[in-house]
Amino acid sequence: MADNKHILIIGGGYGGIEAAKRLAKTFKKDTHITITLIDKRPYHTLMTELHEVAGHRVEGDSVRVPYAKIFGGSKVQVVLDTIESIDFAKQEARSKSAVYTYDYLVLGTGAEPDFFGIPGTKENALTLWSYEDAVRIRHHIESMFEQAVAIQDPALRRKMLTFVVAGAGFTGIEMAGELLEWRDAMCAKWLVSPEEVRIVVVEALPSILPMLEEDLRKKVERYLQKKKVEVLTQTPIVGADAGLVKLQNGSTIETATFIWTCGVQGSQFGGTLALEKGKRNRIQVTPEMNAPQYPNVFLTGDMVWFLENEKPLPQVVETALQTADVVAHNIAAAIKGGETKQFKSNYHGFMVSVGSKYGVSNAGGIKLSGFFAIAMKHLVNLHYLFGVAGINQCWEYLKHEFLNMDSGRSILRGFGAYKTRGYWILPLRLWLGLMWVMEGVNKIGEGWLAWSSGSKSWWMFSPGVIQAGVTKAAETLQNGAAEAVSAASEAATEGAAAATQAVAEAVSAASDAGTWDAAGTAATQAAEQTAKAFGKIWDLSKPIFDVNGPVATWFRTTLMDGIAAHIPFQIFQLMVVLTEIAIGLALMGGLFTWLAAAASIAMCIVFTLSGMFAWDQVWFVFAAFLMLGGAGRAFGLDCWVVPFFKKWWNGIPFVQRHHLYLDNPSRKTTSKK
Repeated sequence: MADNKHILIIGGGYGGIEAAKRLAKTFKKDTHITITLIDKRPYHTLMTELHEVAGHRVEGDSVRVPYAKIFGGSKVQVVLDTIESIDFAKQEARSKSAVYTYDYLVLGTGAEPDFFGIPGTKENALTLWSYEDAVRIRHHIESMFEQAVAIQDPALRRKMLTFVVAGAGFTGIEMAGELLEWRDAMCAKWLVSPEEVRIVVVEALPSILPMLEEDLRKKVERYLQKKKVEVLTQTPIVGADAGLVKLQNGSTIETATFIWTCGVQGSQFGGTLALEKGKRNRIQVTPEMNAPQYPNVFLTGDMVWFLENEKPLPQVVETALQTADVVAHNIAAAIKGGETKQFKSNYHGFMVSVGSKYGVSNAGGIKLSGFFAIAMKHLVNLHYLFGVAGINQCWEYLKHEFLNMDSGRSILRGFGAYKTRGYWILPLRLWLGLMWVMEGVNKIGEGWLAWSSGSKSWWMFSPGVIQAGVTKAAETLQNGAAEAVSAASEAATEGAAAATQAVAEAVSAASDAGTWDAAGTAATQAAEQTAKAFGKIWDLSKPIFDVNGPVATWFRTTLMDGIAAHIPFQIFQLMVVLTEIAIGLALMGGLFTWLAAAASIAMCIVFTLSGMFAWDQVWFVFAAFLMLGGAGRAFGLDCWVVPFFKKWWNGIPFVQRHHLYLDNPSRKTTSKK
């Protein structure tokens, strides 16, 4: 019998999540392996998007992915706790209230801001390294505008409206981009002139964004200058006091908002561990990503100190994901047997946004700027979210970034974000439902439920095909259809001849008259005769697809003749009638409106492909699409039923395993010690 093994993961950042998901997949069916992830919060934070929350582009939920959604239905148990110490000899991790033993340990406790010992910076600066930090910055900036409008002293008002960002790396430039974009909205709200607002980026290095190529850096610099953001390079900060930033050149900046983004170091918790350290509180690892002293202790993400080509690994998301991949592989190799894997980086590029509408990127050697760079960044985020929490989280991202963006702060500039109130849709919902009910009732009146009168749905099948339950085929239907087609063809031929004759007479009349008036009169007469010959320009009463055309013929022969014909016509017709009435009643009552609307669209598609759905009935389809947006929650039963249904649905194990949640999960997959 195999020995039981416990894998303990501390930290739910990018590296911890990736390692947990890979290990859970590897040992999915192995009952001897247990996996526990410990974190102090019930959600995974999208660190690369914190600036959007700080700049009030999106709400806080957009950067928080619940562990219940990530690990629902998997073998990963999430525990909410704070580890205070680790005894590597005893293989125990301890919190205030619990002791966790392990066979294999994964440390992914991340990093924290590094103030480099500069006096006053830690005490007087705001940081952007957690969800709480982002919310704090957002509220602080809002309060600065609110206070500034009530201040008459020009110097104090200028101080309130001066925002200093220390550091011109990815985080600093993205934070500055959010500030400059938010500036206009805040000025409009508080009636402040944009000229009064000062945004300053201070960088000690000779240029901004040192990890990018020079041409991309120059583009960002020009964009910031165009938006009147002051960029001070080669200007180290040497100190800070309350309301004051001190620069090496002797000058100072008076500000009530000082945001520090100058770099990070390994977490304070990591610094307390009895493991070999590299620089800046990061922990030394082998190429297999484990601690040299303890082969069963692995590390991932920002806390790792590993030199590749004599350079430390950059503290970026790709480093976390790639180190986690090595960690998961080597733990699996240690348990199951097999070759270990050494770390070798494979960075695909970098991208940075400067607000919601401009950015630069170099992904796979392809350099982009502006709209396309931002679009690429969104695609990368969607790719990551799909791997973490499936299509549901991707949909949430699209809602936060585009569909719910009332402020217009997206590359779509608010296009498509406006929402229609449900009560305006109510009359259409009732009318659509009534039409479906009447469709079903009319079929009852036509004898669809009078079995003795034979099949009333014969027209949906090919001539000569006998439905189950029918004693003989109605051959005259095929002959009648052929005669109808022949008559239609003759009418069309006669109409074309009449039109040709009318045009010829118009030309002759114009030539005989020799005047423009005569020609105009003749042309008008010709047009009238042509209209009479051809009929309406667009006859909306005609079917979308001709009943004997290729589309309807394919549908009949492929699906109807091969499948539906084997269903007794009594059952088939009863199904159609009941479905139409059920759709109508559901829409009118606002009960399961989404399902009713989807069924409405499906029925319309069937009728269309059958060649019996006219152009003037297409409104059924467009109205049903409108109903998909939750129309039943306004004066409908969905107001009470849908929340209950979502709770039941999200608790299904299959839904949890495949991340098919409706909104957020209702059943907890986390426990708190």
